[in-house]
Amino acid sequence: MPEGGRMVRTLRAEWSKLRSVPSTAWLLLAGVASTIAFGLLVCSAVDTDGAPPGCVPGRPGCGDEDVVLNSLGGAYIGQIAFVALGVLVATSEYAKGMVRTTFAAMPWRSGVVLATAAVVVGPVVVAGLIAGTGSFLLGQPILHANGFIPAQGYPVIAIADPAAARAIVGTAVYLGVMAVLGFAVGLITRRAGSAIALVLAVLYGPAIVSLMLAEPIRGTLQRLSPMMAGLAVQRTVERADSVPIGQLAGLAVAVAWALVAVLVAVLLVRRRDA
Repeated sequence: MPEGGRMVRTLRAEWSKLRSVPSTAWLLLAGVASTIAFGLLVCSAVDTDGAPPGCVPGRPGCGDEDVVLNSLGGAYIGQIAFVALGVLVATSEYAKGMVRTTFAAMPWRSGVVLATAAVVVGPVVVAGLIAGTGSFLLGQPILHANGFIPAQGYPVIAIADPAAARAIVGTAVYLGVMAVLGFAVGLITRRAGSAIALVLAVLYGPAIVSLMLAEPIRGTLQRLSPMMAGLAVQRTVERADSVPIGQLAGLAVAVAWALVAVLVAVLLVRRRDA
C-alpha cells in the first residue's frame, strides 16, 4: 500500500479508537470548563488599585495589567485535563493489553505513533479555541467592572483585535501541544500515573523553582520551561515580570519539547516489545 494510503488508514483507525473511549469527551469537557472557570476567577481577583485615572499601562506609576492574558489565565489549570487525555490515550492500550492487537493489525509502529498524536492534537486545539474564546468573552466584562476601562488607561479590546486573536489561537495551540507531550510521555513510561506526574513536574516545577532564583538564571529557566515560555503567547503587554522571550518563540519552545518527546517515544516503541 502507498505511504499516503497507509497513513490515512492509520489515522482513521486511531480516530475511531479515540472517539470510542468515553473519557475522551469527559476530559475535553473538563479541560474547557476548568480553563474558563479559573480564567474567570483570575479576572475576578485583579483590580486597578494604585493606578491613577487616565494613566497608560506601562508608564511609571500606572497600572500595567494585561487584560487579555488575565482572561486566558485559566489555561494554567485547564491544561491538566488535556495532558491527562494525552497520557490516557497512550497508556490505555498497554493497560488493557490491546497494544499487541494494534501493532499486529498495523505493524508500522512509527506511523501509529504519529497518527495517534495527530488525532489527539486536533480535538484538543478545537477545545482550546472554545475555552479561550469563552474565557475572553466572559472575562472582559468582569475586568471592565473591576476598573479596567479607558479612564484608567485600559482600552476596550475586541476579540478581533490582532493581539487578542493571536493570544487565543496561541493558547489553543499550546494546549494541543501539551496533550501531545502527555501522549509521548505516556508512551515512554507506559504507566498513566507516572506519566502525568512527570509531565506536571516538567510544567509546574520550573515556575516554582524560578521564584527562588536570581537573574540571569531565572530568565534562562523561564525561557526553557515549556509552560512559562509556551504561555508567553498570551502576552499583549510587556511587564517587568514577563517571561523574557517573544510570544511565538516561547510557543516554539513548547513545541520543541513535544517534538523531542515524540521522537523518543517513536524510538522506544520501535525497539521495545509490545
